[in-house]
Amino acid sequence: MKYNISQLKAEIKKVSHFYEGLLMKEDKEQEYSERDIIYNTTKQISQKILQQERSIDIENNNNNNNNKDEKEDNIKEKITRNNIDKITDYPYTSKKDMHTNENTTLSSIENRSVYDLQTLLSHQRQDRLQNGFYEHYQHNTSINRGQEFLLNHVDSKLSLVIMYADLVGSTKMSMDLPVERMAKIIKAFLHELSSVVKSYNGFVLKYVGDALIAFFPRGSNKCLSCNTAFECANSMIKIIENSINPILEKDKDHYPKLAVKIGIDEGENLAIQYEFDKSAPIDLIGYPMNVTAKITSLTGPNKISAGNNVYKLIHPSLQSKFHKMKIKETEWKHVDLENNLPYKVYTTKYI
Repeated sequence: MKYNISQLKAEIKKVSHFYEGLLMKEDKEQEYSERDIIYNTTKQISQKILQQERSIDIENNNNNNNNKDEKEDNIKEKITRNNIDKITDYPYTSKKDMHTNENTTLSSIENRSVYDLQTLLSHQRQDRLQNGFYEHYQHNTSINRGQEFLLNHVDSKLSLVIMYADLVGSTKMSMDLPVERMAKIIKAFLHELSSVVKSYNGFVLKYVGDALIAFFPRGSNKCLSCNTAFECANSMIKIIENSINPILEKDKDHYPKLAVKIGIDEGENLAIQYEFDKSAPIDLIGYPMNVTAKITSLTGPNKISAGNNVYKLIHPSLQSKFHKMKIKETEWKHVDLENNLPYKVYTTKYI
């Protein structure tokens, strides 16, 4: 059979499309495999940190509060760094290696006891909160750790997962409660949330009134940092519901229940220092910072909302907890920088 030039080109194009389709299918399978591994290793980190945190809390329960906080922070930081380092340095060399590593990871998870929410309700946390409401307890809400990280990246663009965590109903509380009692609530709220951020190897950027702004460096595994940010946000809500609120309910001053709304997004931000002095505070500016702030303002109590950049990277089992947020056009002007269409936002159906 003879072909003319145009027919030959058409046949070559068909073959080319066929092989492109095979390559795309293989890439997609590899992506799903990587995401499964990343999700499982994120869970492994969370379980190990919480297990070891609880043993530290119980061991240090009878020590002085301030000494206990300092000692606990040092030990927890070492534990967290060890666990995160093991995972973030995970070598993905081939599909075969990835499946081998996945089997090893799953095996280690199966051999470890799974701890439920009671792990979060440690003796140390309960004692700390009690002291915070009845004594002059010094909460450790330093932002130095985050500032030290950013000091090495001043005037540089950083790929980060940004998180805003905002206390719900603070305006009404400020009208109903004396300012001293309001201050106690905010201090306890911010301290506990800061502790959670640190446990997940995140960094607190700053405090804005009754809100906390944190960031998670994306590193080599962008899926891992997005999964970790979600797990961190989830832990924040559980700690408020199961650790902070029970104490507030029993308090003789009848403190109101707390709730939090959390927004997460991902993208490039610029680390900026407004003064030449190295001791001057360092801030982050960029589109993801603005988007995350707006996402948080539209989020309901004890809900987590994520921009599309985060949603598309988290594990499918986490995606199933979300549904697309319905936003009025008048409330939402942000666009997706990749396609110039309205930026999609997803919020949790349940936790």
